[in-house]
Amino acid sequence: MDSEQAPPQFVDTDLRGARFVRADLSGAVMRAVEVAGLDIDSPWLHEGPPLLVNGVDVGPFVEAELDRRFPGRSERRAGTPDGLRSAWAAVERTWAATLERVAGMPPDTVDVSVDGEWSFAQTLRHLVMATDVWLGKAILGREQPFHPLGQPNAEYETDGYDTSVFTTRTPAYGEVLEARAGRVAMVRDFLAGVTPQELATRRWNPWAPEHPETTLSCLHVILREEWEHHRFAVRDLDAIETGRS
Repeated sequence: MDSEQAPPQFVDTDLRGARFVRADLSGAVMRAVEVAGLDIDSPWLHEGPPLLVNGVDVGPFVEAELDRRFPGRSERRAGTPDGLRSAWAAVERTWAATLERVAGMPPDTVDVSVDGEWSFAQTLRHLVMATDVWLGKAILGREQPFHPLGQPNAEYETDGYDTSVFTTRTPAYGEVLEARAGRVAMVRDFLAGVTPQELATRRWNPWAPEHPETTLSCLHVILREEWEHHRFAVRDLDAIETGRS
């Protein structure tokens, strides 16, 4: 929206049941609104200005509750080699338990989409791509870091990036698990030998090269991707089990 254009106003407007996907609602002001059943999902809640509900910044409460629900999540901002290794071990334990859960569900569960979101298999494929972007490309500097089974996000596909490296077929779940296991091991192996000096090494944002990163900040993105997509995955598995898909 043009910075000089007045923001839209919705007065006495019925938005019940409306769905906003990849929408920018930053700075939105809501007054005297009915919010029963409102469901907000913002992975970047803790990164920007506060989210105020009746004048209370709810961001810290949300973060604390998510850390309580997902043991090990609180380690995702570790800043030392040992801390990062512990953080990644927590990620591996968490996903291992979820993979075991899925193995006990009907075989087609991995391909079920809930409310148009990625299926479980697609989520694993996206994490393959996230590892390739932030470890393979940003840190290791590989010219072509992408596994063909990686799942690009919508922004990647619509912003003109080359998607020809990714398969157009739907791979078997066993192939997805193999690709995912390989990328999990790649992160583990990198962290096994990382040093404090390496963590401070300057890198570049793979999506916006004008923005500097460090090895540490790139690893933090990987950890954030892991925990956020795990949250999405178990949310949808719960919906599938209760018949809400």
